[in-house]
Amino acid sequence: VAETPSACENFHIPFQSGSNEVLARMGRGHTREKYLHIVERIRSRLPDASITADCIVGFPGETEEQFQETLSLMEEVRFDSVNTAAYSPRPNTPAATWEDQIPEEVKQDRLQRINVLVKDLARERRARMIGRIVEVLVEERNVRVPTQVMGRTRHGYIVYLPGEIEE
Repeated sequence: VAETPSACENFHIPFQSGSNEVLARMGRGHTREKYLHIVERIRSRLPDASITADCIVGFPGETEEQFQETLSLMEEVRFDSVNTAAYSPRPNTPAATWEDQIPEEVKQDRLQRINVLVKDLARERRARMIGRIVEVLVEERNVRVPTQVMGRTRHGYIVYLPGEIEE
């Protein structure tokens, strides 16, 4: 990507949890350390790259300490954005029948706490863009403000700017 001008500096790398124990229970093929190594490889070549991810809180058996490991991974990586969700049982999956389901109120509390961190990190990461002139791929008219168009930067950020677009 670093040598390919047409490739954008935006990487979506789901991590799901920052706890090796939870990742193993989920049946994921990576560890926290392997994930951090991937991020380090990206940032060593493209220090300004945006990194986004997916995360699940409240997976059966997840302890508060394991949830804290997820928060610490997020602090260490400093994601540009994270799609978050509270675990919900899916039919025909092993975890759906496990005895150690997390109470809904605990899942919602963890989801709220992680979303606060997501917003704080996103705000911090986007602040580095203030004052920059960047390329934007215009996608469509802003339906709320007809004199604007909506597009995305090479980092995947949605931006609005004055303009016209053929529809």
